[in-house]
Amino acid sequence: MMESKNKMWWIAAFTVALVLLVDQWVKFYVKTHFAIGDQYDVTSWFKIHFVENEGMAFGWKLGPSGTWGKLVLSLFRIVAVFFIGRFIVRLIKTEATPGLVFCLSLIFAGAIGNILDSLYFGRIFSASTPFDIATLFPKGGGYANILHGKVVDMLYFPLFEGYLPKWLGGAYFTFFDPVFNIADASISVGVALMLLFHRSIFDNNKEEELNLSENEESNIVLNNQESTELPNA
Repeated sequence: MMESKNKMWWIAAFTVALVLLVDQWVKFYVKTHFAIGDQYDVTSWFKIHFVENEGMAFGWKLGPSGTWGKLVLSLFRIVAVFFIGRFIVRLIKTEATPGLVFCLSLIFAGAIGNILDSLYFGRIFSASTPFDIATLFPKGGGYANILHGKVVDMLYFPLFEGYLPKWLGGAYFTFFDPVFNIADASISVGVALMLLFHRSIFDNNKEEELNLSENEESNIVLNNQESTELPNA
């Protein structure tokens, strides 16, 4: 029992640490080497394209740019991370499946990764523009207050570009168009794995309970048989 709990603690800690390390390193590199809009083509369908957003995953926003929406979103993320963290601790203590702990750890790490951008990127970096690459610890201070930093995005997968059929308007479109980051990907992978493997992730505890109940029933039957076989006094 103790070994199982220790294993899940290691799974959670390693997953969160690895995602955060990679996510923050990539963001630091892009922020200090790319201007807004700069792009490096890894392949024809995978590009490093630097953009910043004030909103949620994949550039979605809450409210107008630079208003209360950014602060509300940052505070909401902090509250969500707190409850996800508590839930992971509870799952480990109740010996949930390692798969469930792993998936929630991916979501937890991704949420923290984007919170960190909002938390301190605005304090330690100068503003990125289409003409200027940001500097770390600028003399005049950062470009924004705490919890108002912009999230750094860079992963771009234009898997298909072309024109829609005329009966759909004939407009030019790109799939997949949103630009995202490692933290966004971690959240998406965690959710996708839970949806794809939900039976093995969530039903394992039920199977263990079923096996325990079957063992208990077999023990009761064996005890009854032994009692009937005892010689009469």
